[in-house]
Amino acid sequence: MSTILLEGKPVAEAIYDKALKTSKALEAQGITPVVALVRVGENPADISYENSIKKNMAKGGVSAVSATLSQGTTTEKVLETIETLNQSPLVHGIMLFRPMPEHIDGEWIRHSIHPAKDVDGITDMSLGGVFTGSGIGFAPCTAQAVIEMLDYYGIELRGKKVAVVGRSLVIGKPVSMLLNDKDATVTLCHSRTPKLAEVTREADIVVLATGRAKAYGPEYFAPHQTVIDVGINNDPSTGKLCGDVDFGTVAPRVSAITPVPGGLGAVTTAVLVSHVVEAAKKAAERK
Repeated sequence: MSTILLEGKPVAEAIYDKALKTSKALEAQGITPVVALVRVGENPADISYENSIKKNMAKGGVSAVSATLSQGTTTEKVLETIETLNQSPLVHGIMLFRPMPEHIDGEWIRHSIHPAKDVDGITDMSLGGVFTGSGIGFAPCTAQAVIEMLDYYGIELRGKKVAVVGRSLVIGKPVSMLLNDKDATVTLCHSRTPKLAEVTREADIVVLATGRAKAYGPEYFAPHQTVIDVGINNDPSTGKLCGDVDFGTVAPRVSAITPVPGGLGAVTTAVLVSHVVEAAKKAAERK
């Protein structure tokens, strides 16, 4: 059996192309999609990620502006910054770098973002929109990326059995709802699910999102399956990036699988860009 490798690059490029077309249409109306990147302190990893986001935003015609505060800033000052961005008609999306310094009330900050500008899908209002189907806010980018990946490769969801392993609010729970909206029958699994391998083997599609390096070997899978590996971990034996799936032993066994790296990560970033463009479009329509 030849396994299909579900690579993220072509999916991401398709999302960027669509976002860029919408951005150009908005520019014809005098509107440039803008995202504000809110960062506290000078963490090198955050700065590197910020630079990467700016480059990717440009692929979709989005302008990214930095809203950087000093390491010693207060919760109140961050809240003031968020509120200014919430009120600005020139800013369409707000992305918050987390975790924030310990002296900052990160939960309070998270909830202060207006759902119309919550392009990363981190507020309870946005999550509520996912669970109720109300259209408020945006889905978490990684959860949406799973759907984009399956859609791009033409993997049918209607009537299919999907096992989602991991129940976080970032991925597991919201992606379960998004899959359900596509008429899939979803089983949400977790660390206390009895006989987990039996559950996953019975599914048509398995989504792994537990953050456990190479935790799932061939005993968890069957030949007909599509496997979406959301995990991004450091392989303790090599120090390289790896997923939740033991790719080397599982890939030859299943029908289709996402690699790590090279899979869902690029799609997640592209979804973030598309959310900013969509937020700009909605703002223009409200006007």
